[in-house]
Amino acid sequence: MAEGGQLPFPPKRLCCRPGYGLACRLGQRVGGTELGSGALCAGPSSVAAPVAAAAAALGLLPLGKTQSPESLLDIAARKVAEKWPFQQVEERLERIPEPVQRRIVYWSFPRSEREICMYSSFNTGAEDLATAPGGAVAGTAPGGGADTPAVDENRLPFRRGIALLDGGCVDNVLQVGFHLSGTVTDRATQSEPETLCNVAISFDRCKITSVTCSCGNKDIFYCAHVVALSLYRIRKPDQVKLHLPISETLFQMNRDQLQKFVQYLITVHHTEVLPTAQKLADEILSQNSEINQVHGAPDPTAGASIDDENCWHLDEEQVQEQVKLFLSQGGYHGSGKQLNLLFAKVREMLKMRDSNGARMLTLITEQFMADPRLSLWTQQGTAMTDKYRQLWDELGALWMCIVLNPHCKLEQKVSWLKQLKKWNSVDVCPWEDGNHGNELPNLTNALPQGANANQDSSNRPHRTVFTRAIEACDLHWQDSHLQHIISSDLYTNYCYHDNTENSLYDSQGWPLWHEHVPTACARVDALRSHGYPREALRLAIAIVNTLRRQQQKQLEMFQAQKKELLHKGVTSITNLEGWVGHPLDPIGTLFSSLIEACRVDDESFHGFSDFTENMGQCKSLEYQQLPAHKFLEEGESYLILAVEVALIGLGQQRIMPDGLYAQEKVCRNEEQLISKLQEIELDDTLVKIFRKQAVFLLEAGPYSGLGEIIHRESVPMHTFAKYLFTSLLPHDTELAYKTALRAMRLRVLESTTPLGDMSHPHHIVSVAPNRYPRWFTLSHIESQQCELASTMLTAAKGDVQRLETVLKSIQKNIHSSSHIFKLAQDAFKIATLMDSLPDITLLKVSLELGLQVMRMTLSTLNWRRREMVRWLVTCATEIGVYALDSIMQNWFTLFTPTEATSIVATTVMSNSTVVRLHLDCHQQEKLASSARTLALQCAMKDPQNCALSALTLCEKDHITFETAYQIVLDAATTSMSYSQLFTIARYMEHRGYPMRAYKLATLAMTHLNLSYNQDTHPAINDVLWACVLSHSLGKNELTAIIPLVVKSVKCATVLSDILRRCTLTTPGMVGLHGRRNSGKLMSLDKAPLRQLLDATIGAYINTTHSRLTHISPRHYSEFIEFLSKARETFLMAHDGHMQFTQFIDNLKQIYKGKKKLMMLVRERFG
Repeated sequence: MAEGGQLPFPPKRLCCRPGYGLACRLGQRVGGTELGSGALCAGPSSVAAPVAAAAAALGLLPLGKTQSPESLLDIAARKVAEKWPFQQVEERLERIPEPVQRRIVYWSFPRSEREICMYSSFNTGAEDLATAPGGAVAGTAPGGGADTPAVDENRLPFRRGIALLDGGCVDNVLQVGFHLSGTVTDRATQSEPETLCNVAISFDRCKITSVTCSCGNKDIFYCAHVVALSLYRIRKPDQVKLHLPISETLFQMNRDQLQKFVQYLITVHHTEVLPTAQKLADEILSQNSEINQVHGAPDPTAGASIDDENCWHLDEEQVQEQVKLFLSQGGYHGSGKQLNLLFAKVREMLKMRDSNGARMLTLITEQFMADPRLSLWTQQGTAMTDKYRQLWDELGALWMCIVLNPHCKLEQKVSWLKQLKKWNSVDVCPWEDGNHGNELPNLTNALPQGANANQDSSNRPHRTVFTRAIEACDLHWQDSHLQHIISSDLYTNYCYHDNTENSLYDSQGWPLWHEHVPTACARVDALRSHGYPREALRLAIAIVNTLRRQQQKQLEMFQAQKKELLHKGVTSITNLEGWVGHPLDPIGTLFSSLIEACRVDDESFHGFSDFTENMGQCKSLEYQQLPAHKFLEEGESYLILAVEVALIGLGQQRIMPDGLYAQEKVCRNEEQLISKLQEIELDDTLVKIFRKQAVFLLEAGPYSGLGEIIHRESVPMHTFAKYLFTSLLPHDTELAYKTALRAMRLRVLESTTPLGDMSHPHHIVSVAPNRYPRWFTLSHIESQQCELASTMLTAAKGDVQRLETVLKSIQKNIHSSSHIFKLAQDAFKIATLMDSLPDITLLKVSLELGLQVMRMTLSTLNWRRREMVRWLVTCATEIGVYALDSIMQNWFTLFTPTEATSIVATTVMSNSTVVRLHLDCHQQEKLASSARTLALQCAMKDPQNCALSALTLCEKDHITFETAYQIVLDAATTSMSYSQLFTIARYMEHRGYPMRAYKLATLAMTHLNLSYNQDTHPAINDVLWACVLSHSLGKNELTAIIPLVVKSVKCATVLSDILRRCTLTTPGMVGLHGRRNSGKLMSLDKAPLRQLLDATIGAYINTTHSRLTHISPRHYSEFIEFLSKARETFLMAHDGHMQFTQFIDNLKQIYKGKKKLMMLVRERFG
C-alpha cells in the first residue's frame, strides 16, 4: 500500500474543453439534459426481454436473471468500462451524453471482491469470496512479521475490512469520475484510541490503479481501510454519490462561478493550498510560462489515457522491502513460509491473468539475486540450506510458467529473456542441481516443431535455476498439432500411422505429443497457472497417452533383444534425466492436473475462459466427480490416468543424479507422490491399472526400474515397490511378491562388473562406465530397502515358502548389518505377538538373519555387538533346545570367545532358560555338555578372557573342570596377567581349592612389580590376600611366598602391613584337611620373617631418601608421620632402636640444608 497522508494523486492526463486551444477535442456536451431516446439509453420496453435473452446468450448477463434485465446502456457501458481507457472513449466519439459518461464511470470500478481479497491477504485460494464474510481466507497477515506465521484469520486485512464495513465504519463516500474517496473509522480499543482514516482510490477499467490511506501502514497489500471502502463501493454502489470527472463539472461553470469556486476552495484550505494557488496564478498570468505551453489542465479524476498501463496497484517498494527482510532472517521465524506465501500469491495472480504476477516475481527475484549470502557461500564453498534451495527451485519453476504464457506478447517475452540472461550471467546465480554442474545436453528444445537447435549447449559449464526458463523462451504455441490438441475435445476421423515412432495419433485415433517430457509438462503447468485448465487437461491427456505408447514400444524393443541382454547380464542403458525429482516436476504436474480435473464440476470446468479468446475470469472450484467423456476412451477416467502416469513416472529407470541436494530431492519427491497416491481408495478399475503397470515394470528390462536388467547406478525402487506391494497384496499376492522381491536389489553395492553396450532409442542414453558418483543418500536408501523387506516379512507370516523366499532375498541384497539386525528384531516381534502362538518359521527366519549379522560383525567393531549377541540367544531360546545347541556348537563362526563364554553359554546354563523351556534332565545335560565343550575351546583360544568363565561353566563336571584348570596353569606363565591370575585364584579359594588358589597366587606374584610410591595400587589387596592365604596354609607356604613378595613389592607401607599380619597369628592355625599346628608364633629373627623385616626396613630407607629429593614445605608434616611409621617397623627388629637412631643421624647430616625440616625431625625423634 502507498503511504498515508498523500491524498492528492499525480495527474494521469490533461483534460481540456472547446475554446482552450486547437488541440482540444471537438463536440459539445449536451449540458444538463437527459437523453430522450435511442438504443444507448433504452429502458424497459417491449424489446427488453429479447434484448436480455440475447445478452444472456452472449454471456453478458447471468443466466436465470431475465426478470429484471439490464438496459442496453448498462450492457454497453459495462463492456466499454472493462476494455477502453476513457480517453479513447472521448476521442472515438464526438458527443458523449452525460448519462453515458455516468454509466461508464459507474461500471469502471471493480465488481469482484476476489481481486480485492487477493491484493489484501495471502492465500485466498480458489474460494468465491463474493459471499464474504462467510468466505474463508487462510494464511498470515501480510506484513505481520515473519515471527507470526499463524495469525488469527480475523486479523487479516480483508477480514478486518469486512468487519469495518459491517460495523458501519465507512462514511463520506464520494466518487468523482474515476476517483473514490471516503473516511473509515477504527473503533477505540483498550489499547488504542479511535482513529479516522482518509482513504482515496483511483481506478481504471475495473482495476484499482492507486490507493492512499492516512493510517500510515506500510505493507505489500492493501490495508483494511482500503478494503472497507472498496467493498462499500462494490456492495452498496447505489449509496455512493457519483459525479463526473471534476473537469466536466468545471466546464459547466461561467467565469463568476469559477472564481467563486477557486476562492472558496482557497478559503477552506488556505493553509495547505494558498502557496500553491499563488504560484499557479503567477504562472498562468505569465505568457511565456511552461504551464501556458500546453493545452488543458490535469484532472486526477478523469480516468486513464490511452498510453497508461492497465494493471492493479502494487507497491513495488514494499514488495522489495518485505522480501529483503525475509531473506535477511535466514529461514528463521517462519520467513521461509512467508516467502512461499509470496510465491503462492504470484501463482494466484497468474491464474487470474494479472500482469502483476510477472512484475511481482521480478521484484522477488531481484532481491534473491541481491542476497549477500550467495557471495558468502560461494567464497566459503558451502552449500545453501535445503529450505532456501527449495525457494530457488520454486523461483525457477515460476519463471518457466511466465515465459510459457500462451498469450504473452512478443515484446514481453523479449524483455523477460533479457532479464533472465542478465541474472543467469551472475557468478553467484545458483545452479539447478544445487551443488554440481549439470552435464546434460539441452533437451528442452527437442521438439517435434523442428527446434533441434541448441544441442551444442552440452558444452555449458553448468545449468542455473534460470536456464530452463531461458531455453523455454524459444518455445512457441503455434504448432498446428499442438493447437489441435489443446483446442478440441473430440478427436475422430483423423488419419494416423501408429507404426511410426513419432506418429501424431495412436491406434485409437487419440492425439500424441512427442516432446521432451519435462518440457511438455511445463506447458501443462503454464496452462494451468494462467487460467486455462481445460487446455492443460487436454495436453496432459495427450502426454499420458504418449507415455503409454512409449511403454509399449519399449516393451517390444526389449522383447526383441531380451536374449542378448540376459546373456550379458548388464546394461549401460538408463535415463540421465529422471522425471521424479526433476526440477520441473513433470509427473507431479500431470498428476495434479488430472486429479484436479476429476474433482471439478463439469459446468464449472466449462465456465473457465476459452483458450483462443483469452477473456473472462476463472470461476471457483467445486470438488465433485467429473464424468469421464469427450476426452477419454470408454471406461477411463481422469483418476485412472492420474494414477497410471504416477506409476509410470515412479517406475522409470533413471540414473542417480550428482550432488546431495539433487539426490535428496529424488527421495523427497518420490515420497510426496506416493503420499498423494495413498490418499486414493483403490477400486477394481484402479487395481487393473496397478496390475498392468506392475507387469510392464517387471517385463520391460532396462526401460523399467524393476526390469530384469538395470544400470548399476539406477535409482532404487524400494519405496515405490513397498507401495505397490501393499496395494497389490489383497488382490494379486503372487504379483505383489514378485514386484517387491525384484525391487530388493541394490546394484550400486554389488560387485563391479563391466557395463555392456547395445543400441538404444533417442530418449534413452548410454552412460559411460567410469561414472561412479558418491551416493549421499545411501543410508536413507538402505533404510527404505529394510522397510520393504520388513513389510514382506510381516505379510508372509504363516507362509513357509514365502518366508524362505523373502529370507533369501534379504541375505542376498541387504549389505548393512544394522539393517539386517533390525529385520531380525522385526521378524521376532511379529512371530511372538501376544495374541497368537509363536510362528516357528518366522522365528527361524529371525534367527537366520541374526546369525548372518553375527557373521558380518564378528571381525569388525560394532558398539551394538553385545546387544546383538544377547538378542540372538533370546531368539534361539524362543525356538528351543536345538537352536541353542546349534549356536554353541558353531560358536567360532558367530562369536568371540569372550562373548561365547560370558554371554552365550552363561545364559544357556542359567536357571531362567531351564524354566523358560521346561527342560528335562536329558535336555539340560545335552546343553550343559555343549556349554562345557564351548568353554574349554574358548579357554584354549583366549585364556586371558575366558579362563574364569570356563572354570565356572565346568565346575559341576570334574573332568572338564580339571581340564580347564590345566589350561589356566599352562597359560599362567606366558599369556595371563597377574590380575587375571589373582581373580582365578580367589575363585579357586571360594570353590574350596586353597592349594590351587595358592599355586595361582604364587604365579601371579611372579608377574607383579610394585614400586616404592605405588601405595594405592589396585593389586595391593590381592598381595595381602595371597599372604593371608599362605599364612593360613602353614609355615612352608608362607616361607615360599615371602621371597616372591620381597622381590615383587618395593612399597614400604605394603611390606610393613604384610609383616604385621604375619606376626599377629601363628601360621597354619587351620591348615589343610583341618590339621592344627603347634601354635607357636614365628620369630622375626629367623627366616622367613627376618627376610621380610629387612626388606621392609630397606624399603623405608629408600623411600625416605627418594621423598626427600623433591620434598616441599607443604609436605613436611606428612613426611614426619611417614618417619613415625618407619620407626615402628625399625623397632620390630632386635637392634631396631639403634638402627633408627643411626638412620635419623644420617638424615640430619645429609639433608642439613633443609633446616626447617631437620628441626621438625629433631623435635619428633631427638
